[in-house]
Amino acid sequence: MPELGVVQYFHLGDYDAAERALDALSQLPIKQLRTSISWCDWLREGGEEWYRWLLPKLTSRISVLPCVLYTPPHLGLLPKTSSPPRDPQAYGQFVEAVLREHLERFPYVELWNEPNNYIEWDWTVDPEWTIFAEMIAGAASRAAKLGVKTVLGGMSPFDPNWLDLMFTRGALEHVDVIGVHGFPGTWEAVWEGWDAHVARVREVIGRRGGAQRIWVTEAGYSTWANNEFGQLTTMDELIHAPAERVYWYSLEDLAPERETLDGFHCDERAYHFGLRRNGGEAKLLGRVLAARGVPGVREMVRFSSPRGAPARGSVLITGGAGFIGTNLADRLARDGTPVTILDSLARPGVEQNLRWLKRKHGRLVRVEVGDVRDTFALRRAIKSCERVFHLAAQVAVTTSLEDPRADLGVNIQGTINVLEEARRLTDPPAVVFTSTNKVYGRLDRLELRRRGERYEPVDELIRSRGIAERQALEFCSPYGCSKGAADQYVLDYAHSYGLPTCVFRMSCIYGPHQQGTEDQGWVAHFVLSALRDDPITVFGDGHQVRDLLYVEDLVDALLAASTNRPALTGRAFNMGGGVANATSVSEVIEMIGTLHGEQPKTMGAAWRVADQRYFVSDTSAFGALTGWKPRVPLASGLRALYEWLAGEHEQQRPLLVAAATQ
Repeated sequence: MPELGVVQYFHLGDYDAAERALDALSQLPIKQLRTSISWCDWLREGGEEWYRWLLPKLTSRISVLPCVLYTPPHLGLLPKTSSPPRDPQAYGQFVEAVLREHLERFPYVELWNEPNNYIEWDWTVDPEWTIFAEMIAGAASRAAKLGVKTVLGGMSPFDPNWLDLMFTRGALEHVDVIGVHGFPGTWEAVWEGWDAHVARVREVIGRRGGAQRIWVTEAGYSTWANNEFGQLTTMDELIHAPAERVYWYSLEDLAPERETLDGFHCDERAYHFGLRRNGGEAKLLGRVLAARGVPGVREMVRFSSPRGAPARGSVLITGGAGFIGTNLADRLARDGTPVTILDSLARPGVEQNLRWLKRKHGRLVRVEVGDVRDTFALRRAIKSCERVFHLAAQVAVTTSLEDPRADLGVNIQGTINVLEEARRLTDPPAVVFTSTNKVYGRLDRLELRRRGERYEPVDELIRSRGIAERQALEFCSPYGCSKGAADQYVLDYAHSYGLPTCVFRMSCIYGPHQQGTEDQGWVAHFVLSALRDDPITVFGDGHQVRDLLYVEDLVDALLAASTNRPALTGRAFNMGGGVANATSVSEVIEMIGTLHGEQPKTMGAAWRVADQRYFVSDTSAFGALTGWKPRVPLASGLRALYEWLAGEHEQQRPLLVAAATQ
């Protein structure tokens, strides 16, 4: 297996980006970094100062392959960075000067980048490649005299005739490594694989009597179409390439305010090659590498790649690797129903839910890693399915406030994609959509009073039965808006197109397989905080009330909804534990303390945007049509969740202790 490196370019003076990159690299199993030294930038104001800070900073933490490129416009035959220099030896002189200053830092230096790519080297000014060959030969000779090995800038696209010409022109006498690039599925529409790609390079080297080694100096996959699994499979192919070293492009997405060499957003693909998004959030590949290393990439690819089309009569669960989806898939598979899970694995930790399902149910559970914003992934997954549970969503109010565009894309566009793919089938499946009680807004006009440790409605009917579906919709927060719009689209597709759909406006669901974070899965988060002896943050006064529904009861309701088409089509139902399972935040903390043997530590914080003081579901409408009602009382359900999380916590504790002692 080749040694793995990563590519990250730094713009002049972007000190924060360099520090951020080094911090990110410290979390990855990567010991090689390829970056650029711009000849042009070096001669600009502040250029030398920048590189004299950057290069020692990088090389103090990681092994660096510098790629020296870009002609200063005033030294070029044409006034642009891709121009051949008027004096071919000037490039070698610059390379030598850099190496002399940083001789102990660089065992290798790369000479130019993608020379047969017009935007990197304007070969129309050098049609016989004589200037380029002289430039490379001179620079390689100077590097060799200093004891530094050289890498020929990677070809893109690969051209064996061009490489043969470089031998003829005498450019490669002192070159130690031939670089190649490849971007299957992004820039390369036709791709035969790395074996074939590298074999052509070896054939030219062998025929010309060369001894150069081969590195893949740039390879990657753009996630511009939200296909993060495609990035994972491309990496899996790369790390099995027949090369000594490979570099993944890139560590972080290009900042949206930056121009590429092609221009400003002329091609959106160029902005989405990173293991991490521009804000620093890891994509699927980045998370797998950080958590399970290079072997985890192959494991995830094998584990997640579906074999064949979904079985006829199967059930599709979008977001099926999440908390609710895992419990639903488990129930269906236990009953012998084939399940297809479509999940982007965007939420850290859900991969372990999939591993659990696959270990338990094998081929009954088919996994398609994909995003509901990716129409074609959805089309593959929905084929032959008789029922669809659309659970995939961006589910946190806080996240929606940070990135409302992404929230809109997942919750609204993703939902329309599900509806459209269901509608195009000859026999459309029933679609059950999980919405949220947040579509009712803050409920500011609901008059409340304080009784003990909780709020309660002044209205006796609401106090005794909960909030019914006749409550006016009032979207609040980007999350409430996106889920509310999706909610209405699902209902309208029943009215406009006759699609058998229904909506659950859900309150608080809890139970096993819940990851538990502050802004989603708060009950599990409270339990985990107690187990870890971390303080629980209580937003507001702690007297806000929710009705808690155990996940097995929700699964019963989802299955009932999917098999009662005529009565439920085109309707929305409030879904929660009801008045019998209503409790306040403070009371939940007290119950957890009883289970744990000591009361958890707490700390206060201000109310959050769109927080409701009171929400308890009136589920009587759904119960009257299906006979459903919650079976698991709050005390029993909370104990079951506590015991499950305690078991998971004990399994992880040896790993945490080991990490702490290293």
